[in-house]
Amino acid sequence: MYTYYLSLGTNLGEKENNLRQAIQLIEERIGAIASLSAFYVSEPWGFQSENSFLNACCGVNSVLAPNALLEATQQIERELGRTEKSLNGIYHDRLIDIDILLAFDNGQPIAMQTPKLTIPHPLMHQRQFVLIPLRQIAPFLAI
Repeated sequence: MYTYYLSLGTNLGEKENNLRQAIQLIEERIGAIASLSAFYVSEPWGFQSENSFLNACCGVNSVLAPNALLEATQQIERELGRTEKSLNGIYHDRLIDIDILLAFDNGQPIAMQTPKLTIPHPLMHQRQFVLIPLRQIAPFLAI
């Protein structure tokens, strides 16, 4: 059994509804949500926008291996209206973003780096909109 910590963010449309739909689809397709942070408002990170973000983190128990999890989260993003991921590190407004922050396999931390997926998320320590909700649901993690 895998345990994942995911970051969710949105800055377009009905933001709270976007997060709630993503959470529902995560629970239906990925696994039981073991923890869910409060929703946090944050300013855009890495780009300029008039639209603030609404962010959250969740802990999920799943049978999906990391690459299958990535495919599932990207499918959820597409279904909720996200047309493209950031290109060449250039960020933009989005209806939903789901990032894999941390992963554990039967309690053991997973570290991996492939062209499509890096765990732990390489930028999470630079992002307060990730760290604040992550600390809320997983204060026991050394982050």
